Amino acid sequence: MTIQNPILPGFNPDPSIIRVGDDYYIATSTFEWFPGVQIHHSKDLKNWKLVTRPLNRISQLDLKGCPDSCGVWAPCLSYDNGVFYLVYSNVRSFDGVWKDTPNYLVTTTDILGEWSEPIYLSSRGFDGSLFHDNNGKKWFLNMLVDHRNGLFFGGIEMQEYSTARKKLIGEVHYLTKGTSLGLSEGAHIYQKDKYYYLLLAEGGTEYGHAISIGRSTTLFGPYEFHPENPFVSAKEDATNQLQKAGHGDLVQTQNGDWYVVFLTGRPLTELGNCTLGRETAIEEVYWKNGWPHLKSGSSVPRTAIPETGLILVPKEKPTIRIQFNDKKLPIDFQSLRVPINEEWCSLSQRKGYLRLLGRESLTSFHSQSLLARRIQSFHVKVTVALEFDPQHFQHMAGLIFYYNTGHYHYAFMTANSDGSKQYLSIISCDNFKMTFQEELVAITSHEKIQLQGEMNKDQLQFFYNLGQDKFKPLGTLLDASILSDDHVRDGSDRYRPAFTGSFAGICCQDLAQNEHYADFEWFEYREIS
Repeated sequence: MTIQNPILPGFNPDPSIIRVGDDYYIATSTFEWFPGVQIHHSKDLKNWKLVTRPLNRISQLDLKGCPDSCGVWAPCLSYDNGVFYLVYSNVRSFDGVWKDTPNYLVTTTDILGEWSEPIYLSSRGFDGSLFHDNNGKKWFLNMLVDHRNGLFFGGIEMQEYSTARKKLIGEVHYLTKGTSLGLSEGAHIYQKDKYYYLLLAEGGTEYGHAISIGRSTTLFGPYEFHPENPFVSAKEDATNQLQKAGHGDLVQTQNGDWYVVFLTGRPLTELGNCTLGRETAIEEVYWKNGWPHLKSGSSVPRTAIPETGLILVPKEKPTIRIQFNDKKLPIDFQSLRVPINEEWCSLSQRKGYLRLLGRESLTSFHSQSLLARRIQSFHVKVTVALEFDPQHFQHMAGLIFYYNTGHYHYAFMTANSDGSKQYLSIISCDNFKMTFQEELVAITSHEKIQLQGEMNKDQLQFFYNLGQDKFKPLGTLLDASILSDDHVRDGSDRYRPAFTGSFAGICCQDLAQNEHYADFEWFEYREIS
């Protein structure tokens, strides 16, 4: 039996892993999606379950106005003496030579419970991590943002964190500019035997991505780098199924074995678009001459590795259809930038339904009424049942396949100017340019409809059902490859941050008054093997 990669499929980048006793936890980036930071749990490193998103209050994470693919970058989860620590950035801007990158720390003694109010650390850079030295001191690491002469990646620095004073103290220590791969970020420090090990994400987060590692007998260096760096990378094998391998973290099992988790992407074609975004994979590590190596025999990760020898805990069977008759939404759903609350997303106003209050447009960075979940397989069918009575062309509600405010496909109900005619339409947005398929199907006499989207790799087809138990195609076949990091970057006349992944969800807009609502009866997400 084997562990199949990726272990966290779909948009789950920048993994930070810890072991507490027999329990393993991985934290991953969430960017503009709220609540912030995904934490998965496992007992066996094979089967993982999403258990919490700790940044669930505006006081911890204010994302309103956050640009696409900014927000929560590269969280670091750590544990020391009964306390869980979570360091995260909330990136506020991207364009221009400056990047606003405030970093915070929250703590808890119960990883599934409430986390503390945030402690501000610094804004010197991003990808912060916390190292707990054996002597009791704690150190905050970050990459340094250097806006001078277009450098941006200014190397890795470190400063002591005082738990008593709840702030950074003392001198800032500059550790390294990294290796010749450049773009050094995502730093972690470990202690093993007589060395401090410094692990770095390098080479950028695209097809040159890699993990490098150095070591020193003293914390402040100098650090010598692995003679066979990069330690992890797929950049020398364009045919490998797992590409973009980099930005990772090491963990030792209770049996003494070592593993590395890392970011990866699975392109639809060789070095092509990765519609599932950046995912998390795992590889087994062995140590030789004081250096870590992958058991794959090279730096290139495998799609499957042997099981760990830990006691297997079977994975729970996923719920295919979500009936909105509970008091709580499933954890799979997230919203854009704002908390999910009764003001715009209600499970109580109509029993057995989820009511979405129409608010701002799909280009808004502020108050959208959109709920979505990650697409985690190349071939999926997503279906929703809704009731909606649009009275104006600015009233819309339906099913969306979404990447960011400039890239999506949206099948929805709407109306003409006086509400006398209601119909189904599709809007596609690619690089902020919209294509309309208007008035495709008249639906004036129908109260409840079903909308379905089937996404199969780079193709998306919408369907509709007006109660005859038979779905009919809605509109033309669409290009789903636009829902990828790679397309967003390549299709723009300037570099845009594109670090997330494709989502499927429901949304409602009332661009006139912000008060017209839609009722959703159920949501179904089905992966097709």
